[in-house]
Amino acid sequence: TVVAFDSFRFVIKGGLAGAAVYVAYDQGLLGSGTQGAEALKKAQAALPPAIQEWTRYIGWEVSTLPPTPKFDFSPSDSWNKGVQTVMSALSVAPTRACEYTVEGWKYVKDLVK
Repeated sequence: TVVAFDSFRFVIKGGLAGAAVYVAYDQGLLGSGTQGAEALKKAQAALPPAIQEWTRYIGWEVSTLPPTPKFDFSPSDSWNKGVQTVMSALSVAPTRACEYTVEGWKYVKDLVK
């Protein structure tokens, strides 16, 4: 029975993971940066009404909840900034490697003296 229970848990977790990947793909999150930005805009537009509906269902007053956060996030800008940072680091890597090598040799020579 333990093996059957573990197999059942594996199937449930695999199904949830597959569903999450499908929803992400269906909403355009796995596409280009512009598709991701559009999906984020759709989520920002849908979030406040969904929270209000959920609070009415639960019976909470909306005034007791904090306001919904405003996201000022652009996936394409963040991606571009990340690419620029990596390329900048790679462009100075040979110079830095030479500097660190010289410093390392000086340190080793000082230890040997």
